[in-house]
Amino acid sequence: MTVLDYVIITLKLIVSLSILNVWLLQPQKATKWRGGAATTIKEEFKAYGLSETFCYVIGFLKITLALILLASMKFESLSLIGSLGLTFLLLGSIVMHFKIKDPLYKSFPAFLFVVMNLGIAYFYL
Repeated sequence: MTVLDYVIITLKLIVSLSILNVWLLQPQKATKWRGGAATTIKEEFKAYGLSETFCYVIGFLKITLALILLASMKFESLSLIGSLGLTFLLLGSIVMHFKIKDPLYKSFPAFLFVVMNLGIAYFYL
């Protein structure tokens, strides 16, 4: 394996484990990154004007794509699905932050993960 292979594996781990952490371990935890004045994921979606059902759909998709990205370390053919799928959803997160006029720093994690996912995708194109 080359150094680049290790970098890609590291990016996959950082992105996927971070997404799983947010959606599975800390959905009820207040962070400075949440949209508006929200303290939970459900409140964040409400601040964006989105339904609780949509929150569950996005959560399911993000968790699934994060697991696909993890699985892509063994099955490389899954890499583009996981990385580009998460990129699309994370771009939606950034748009929502702009929609409610959040300070720019609240979009930083999503922006950083978009960059990481695009790096992963580029490696497999």
